[in-house]
Amino acid sequence: MSPPPSLPGDPPGGRRAAAVWGIGVAVYFVAITYRTSLGVAGLDAADRFHINASALSSFSILQLLVYAGMQIPVGLMVDRLGTRKVLALGAVLFTVGQLGFALSHSYAAALASRALLGCGDAMTFISVLRLGSRWFPARRGPLIAQVAALFGMAGNLVSTVLIARLLHRFGWTPTFASSAIGGAVVLIALLLFLRDHPEGHAPPPPRQRGRGSVRRQVAAAWREPGTRLGMWVHFTTQFPAMVFLLLWGLPFLVEAQGLSRATAGELLTLVVLSNMAIGLVYGQVIARHHAARAPLALGTVAATALVWGAALGWPGGRAPMWLLITMCAVLGACGPASMIGFDFARPANPPERFGTASGIVNIGGFTASMATLLAIGVLLDATGEDYRTAFASVFVLQALGVAQILRLRGRARRRERERIVASRVETVHVPA
Repeated sequence: MSPPPSLPGDPPGGRRAAAVWGIGVAVYFVAITYRTSLGVAGLDAADRFHINASALSSFSILQLLVYAGMQIPVGLMVDRLGTRKVLALGAVLFTVGQLGFALSHSYAAALASRALLGCGDAMTFISVLRLGSRWFPARRGPLIAQVAALFGMAGNLVSTVLIARLLHRFGWTPTFASSAIGGAVVLIALLLFLRDHPEGHAPPPPRQRGRGSVRRQVAAAWREPGTRLGMWVHFTTQFPAMVFLLLWGLPFLVEAQGLSRATAGELLTLVVLSNMAIGLVYGQVIARHHAARAPLALGTVAATALVWGAALGWPGGRAPMWLLITMCAVLGACGPASMIGFDFARPANPPERFGTASGIVNIGGFTASMATLLAIGVLLDATGEDYRTAFASVFVLQALGVAQILRLRGRARRRERERIVASRVETVHVPA
């Protein structure tokens, strides 16, 4: 299948579109920096709040829980209020959360601050996706989404490199409090310069208002096979890398594989760098060859399962360095593959419903991540820290996701073709 054609009324793109969209991406970049900043401060947090490993892990799980729970409400807000208002609210929340985290001296206060940060973070990515769809032609949607995700991963690098060094040099409060300045800067920029859409390209207002309209909006998005397929693609592809980066990668590499913390940290950085490089490739391929979406997603799942299984099943329990490097490089494809889920939902829904559909899709990967984070922790406790058994839980969720992708793939393809044909017919009959 060739790339999707430009639709009637497609925004033209151009330099102004890039500038406005760039402001939204900057907000997302700061949000990711805040989201991942705890990853380099775990030991400092344990000392500061006098907590054990279980309590420390609750920071990550709470953030994912808040993030996933906010996706459909945020999607509805974006569709009804517009990108600018939702992004501004998100920037206020995650900046206040980061500042509160800097000033917290008790575990409860720090936990509340991370929940607030997660709430603001949840408002950014869907808003940036909506912004890109309103400022650029539809045919460029896959590449625009992948580039946005690439800048998000750059925020992860800032946490890994810059915040880690500042924390070591200046301490907890100065580091986290000064980082909150970034949120204030992007908030001012978006209030001054960001617009929801170019002139003459406003989406139609929601067709349904009043009582029950929210339920109907969500139900209409869910009925589309493309939305459900997108959710399961996101569910199946994202979570192995998320679990590895967010919590369990470092313990696995150090405790199960016998690496030093420095070497393990380098391998985690490799996951991030691989994500950024592969994201550009996937975006270009999908923009030019729309039919490559499902093969890329399923191929990524297969490659991830292969290297994950090889590392776990290596004789003697400790995989060679070349295999661990390969595994981390392949895990870098998980994030770009999860973005393909939005490329299924986008053509399946009208513009006024895209935020809601994106929220449904985005729930998938974060739900799988939460389930796997908990499953690995429970299995490690139950098996005396047997990483082979605990990490094998990944295969269960991958199998479930692949089954759903195969079940919905044909329905989504037929429905998408019907919408393209209907759009072309409508264009032919538009009066001059």
